Amino acid sequence: MRGRPLSRCFLCCRQVLMLIRLCRAFVNSMEPKDQLRARLTPLQWEVTQNRDTEAPFTGTYWNHKDTGLYRCIVCQEQLFHSAEKFDSGCGWPAFSRPAVPEAVREAKDLSHGMLRTEVVCARCGAHLGHWFPDGPQQTRYCINSASLAFERS
Repeated sequence: MRGRPLSRCFLCCRQVLMLIRLCRAFVNSMEPKDQLRARLTPLQWEVTQNRDTEAPFTGTYWNHKDTGLYRCIVCQEQLFHSAEKFDSGCGWPAFSRPAVPEAVREAKDLSHGMLRTEVVCARCGAHLGHWFPDGPQQTRYCINSASLAFERS
């Protein structure tokens, strides 16, 4: 018999099936799109689900100074802490780093004829904004207020 012993293949198949079940459970635990759309404002829906961007200097949190935690408006995942927020002058809330590095994912964004780095919620995939290699620590997460919920501490 060439290749893997049958017992190893069986273990691999079991692991794949378990992973498929976990993925299905996660997807089924997500809020249905029609319920999500009813819960979010039209702007929150467009930003988080259709990768839109709110106009600069118009969002709730661009000039927000309270101490606390910024969460994903879709799934309530912890994203950014106010201690990492700074005024970048861009018109959107800017953060030097996420509250937990694993809370956000970054992806290449080629829209609008530019090369940018899109930032999404790692838990639910909601569009948050973009990352730029500038700012106080050579990193700036420029995030739409419409994708955030604030929890005062």
